[in-house]
Amino acid sequence: MDRSRTARRRLPALAALVLVATPLTACGTESKAICGVIVDSTSYADPATSRNDVTSKLPSFAQECDWIGFAAVTGSSESSACRQDPVPIAATRAENPNENPVVEERVREHRITEVLPRAVQLFDCPGEGEGSDVLGALRYLVKQLSAQRQPDKAHRIIVFSDLINNRGDLNINRLDLNEDARRQKVKELREARLLPDLTGYAVVVHGFLREKTSSPDRFPLLEGFWREAFEAAGATTVDLL
Repeated sequence: MDRSRTARRRLPALAALVLVATPLTACGTESKAICGVIVDSTSYADPATSRNDVTSKLPSFAQECDWIGFAAVTGSSESSACRQDPVPIAATRAENPNENPVVEERVREHRITEVLPRAVQLFDCPGEGEGSDVLGALRYLVKQLSAQRQPDKAHRIIVFSDLINNRGDLNINRLDLNEDARRQKVKELREARLLPDLTGYAVVVHGFLREKTSSPDRFPLLEGFWREAFEAAGATTVDLL
């Protein structure tokens, strides 16, 4: 038998097997991330630059998400009355039973328009005590995201804050920042379960130390502390911008 003719007959069958074995993902229906947004409503919210960060950075971040939760940094973040409902960006099965990419894109385009207004409203939370409870906002956000976690999806958090936590068991302005003291403080926070479980999360912070009220010598040490804290909480990547 002509071997070349036999080979030609096998190619369509082989192609069919590849199609069966390879998951098909239509454009517009690919799985995106489970996401969270934190907005600092304390003194960080005063400069126009901080608000501009949200309006310029959040829309592109939201494009990579299937679901977005929100939290505000206040003086008492976990018990704060300043809340915004999450936005489920991806179409549900009921909304798009046939996984039509055109329907998916229409639903996404509509839902994404809800994200920025909700985040901006968190800038104007009413005052709730003195100081900034950044860790409380992270814990509150992660509680929401934990209920949405899916092993096959990425998990991302964007934070608009200077990270000047000065409430509860963490006062950045009084923190001993030598290497051993930093390590010990991170250990204490983890053992007291004051660090959120960020296992598998990519974290990006905009506005880190924007209002620099302490000695410049402390800036790199504070950066080192927060990197150690996020890594101890399980974050896969940390960008402090």
